[in-house]
Amino acid sequence: MIDKILDKYGARDAGANDNESQEEVVVDDLGAFGFLRGSRERATMLELRRKDGSILAVAYGYMDKAEFDPSDGITLHLAGQQVRIKGRNLNVEVHPKVRLFEAICRHRVPWIQECGDSDGLMATSDKLVIEAIDW
Repeated sequence: MIDKILDKYGARDAGANDNESQEEVVVDDLGAFGFLRGSRERATMLELRRKDGSILAVAYGYMDKAEFDPSDGITLHLAGQQVRIKGRNLNVEVHPKVRLFEAICRHRVPWIQECGDSDGLMATSDKLVIEAIDW
């Protein structure tokens, strides 16, 4: 009797896991940063990529606060460490309803990348350009 109850209620539906495995995280490459498109998607880490090839990954869970100042850029306060993101148009809408600072605050940015020198010079005046990431 107990075996029949366990078989009936304890069996997992094979189709339930198929949907989870087929869902893939879609990251839009917006040039200076990646953006998680799914409305429920959240990044656990933020990769900070410098133009020299060095990368620092920080956990969003350690972010105490984030500040945006048009003259100073974006400052992330992470468990006793500060990360400064400097550039142009850091709060411009790069895609409909997508702004870098807002996306960082909502954990929707998996990576940020410094722009190469020539790319920064060739960028139009209204384009978001990350000139330096300091940690």
